[in-house]
Amino acid sequence: MFRKLSSLVRISKFFHSHEDSAQKVFRDSISSTVKGVQQINYVVEFDNNLSAEEKATQKRFLVYRYDPADPEDFPKYVSYYVDLKKIPPMYLDAILYIKDNYDSSLSLRRSCREGICGSCAMNCDGLHSLACIKAIDTDLTKPSIITPLGHMFVVKDLVVDMTNFYTQYKTIDPFLKRKSPKPDNKEYYQSPEDRKKLDMLYECVLCACCSTSCPSYWWHPDRYLGPAVLMQAYRWIVDSRDEYTDERLEKLAEDMRVDECQNIGMCTATCPKGLDPQKSMNHLMKLIDDFKERRGAQEAL
Repeated sequence: MFRKLSSLVRISKFFHSHEDSAQKVFRDSISSTVKGVQQINYVVEFDNNLSAEEKATQKRFLVYRYDPADPEDFPKYVSYYVDLKKIPPMYLDAILYIKDNYDSSLSLRRSCREGICGSCAMNCDGLHSLACIKAIDTDLTKPSIITPLGHMFVVKDLVVDMTNFYTQYKTIDPFLKRKSPKPDNKEYYQSPEDRKKLDMLYECVLCACCSTSCPSYWWHPDRYLGPAVLMQAYRWIVDSRDEYTDERLEKLAEDMRVDECQNIGMCTATCPKGLDPQKSMNHLMKLIDDFKERRGAQEAL
């Protein structure tokens, strides 16, 4: 495998002087892939002076580190030991302690520390989570592994490129759309029953934990919108105040925007807010099927 990947890098370098921007992106991507594969599970100790006794009383954190902008850098885990008695109980607390006291070069996103902004989404011990509300595994006999969200381009360390995710979110028009003017400049009426339909939908903080855990999204991130975006699309479709329901359904029915969902359920299993994107997706697909039937019947007339 390494020989095949390395040969691709050598071939791409041969044409380096004549390459366009797309070829350069491809070459750089292959080079980064080779680096990553060759350094799987490569661990660097941050402090080699700790004794075995000191390590035994502290929690070991293996934190993914990589700066793609540095041609000399390569993906790796850096091992840090933290005394859990000195920090609050969440993974974000440990990461900020490491950044503040050990290694200020560690890069991450964070803001609210209350599970509201969605900024600190990352993989904590194998599950995509919000680090600010994910409790540290206090078992000192095994390390905690912290990595960026999976199947996303890494900007640096725990920071991933969210451009595609937010661009997809923009395509669903995530705002109220009306055809009739607002009556007497008052708020739009919504019954308690209709308002209740939005529960477990509006609470989404767009952290992308569910989408980046979804195998269907891994396979087709360019065409499949993913559970987070589709759940928000469903949120506006079932909002009784919105008057563009059919237009929204028609737009989602195109290509692989929804149909690629395989009902695997990783989206619901990993949601740090306790929402159920899988259930919303099933309801959405039923609405789209009903819309297609109605449209087909109209065209047959």
